[in-house]
Amino acid sequence: MTKTITMGVTDLSFHRTTASLVANVLKTMGFEVERIFSPHQENFEKLKTGQVDMLSSAWLPSSHGIYKAGVEEVEPLIELGLHYEPYALWGVPDYVPEEAVSEVSDLLKAEVTEKMNSTIQGINPGAGITRFSIQMMKDYGLSDAGYQFFPGSEDDCFRAFESAVANKEWVVVPLWKPQFLHHRYDIRELKEPKGLLGIVDRAVLLLRDDKKHLFNEEQIQKLDSLRFSNDIIAELDYKVCREGKPQDQVTHDWLIEKGLI
Repeated sequence: MTKTITMGVTDLSFHRTTASLVANVLKTMGFEVERIFSPHQENFEKLKTGQVDMLSSAWLPSSHGIYKAGVEEVEPLIELGLHYEPYALWGVPDYVPEEAVSEVSDLLKAEVTEKMNSTIQGINPGAGITRFSIQMMKDYGLSDAGYQFFPGSEDDCFRAFESAVANKEWVVVPLWKPQFLHHRYDIRELKEPKGLLGIVDRAVLLLRDDKKHLFNEEQIQKLDSLRFSNDIIAELDYKVCREGKPQDQVTHDWLIEKGLI
């Protein structure tokens, strides 16, 4: 008899790609996998209420620790695997000279503000990179210098960057790794000495403790053994987002190639 598992997926491209890898592994265990796509906070709320049994992927402890703690007020969670080691960053295209812009405070230089696009286009409000970026705008005095940060969709952020690069404009992009833009473009990370961008996190699968009984010990160990990387996720995500290949097929082929299924 087929067992069904419900997976909450944060609705961003690289989260969808990672969840696809996990879903393909679960299918080989005999599970029917239902994926529910939601923004960050809503995804964790669904884990808390039991609308989803597991979540792919939580960034801990920095970006999503506050959301995980909220879930654990009502239900213990089991952390499984190490999908990749994500971190938030601000970057510029590599054609922006490093001697002009190497750290965030350089954005305040008069010669930089003259050339740099004053719009910094982010993603949705619940993302760690968005929370961090809003704080950076204040702490570095960037708003006072004429810069504006706008939350938006993932697509808003990527298209703003790609459009700027197509025109060789100077632009700041609030990003993270893994992200498929790094697979296509050379993006130089800006130094951020105040530590406002958080730390290098662990991206893991979260399973509600009351759903552990659906798995045998060998299956739990298999899920806990899954190891991907920032570069692997960025490469697979690029194939889906910019080469138009079917997500589950891309991840299935990779898992077979690596002998993981």
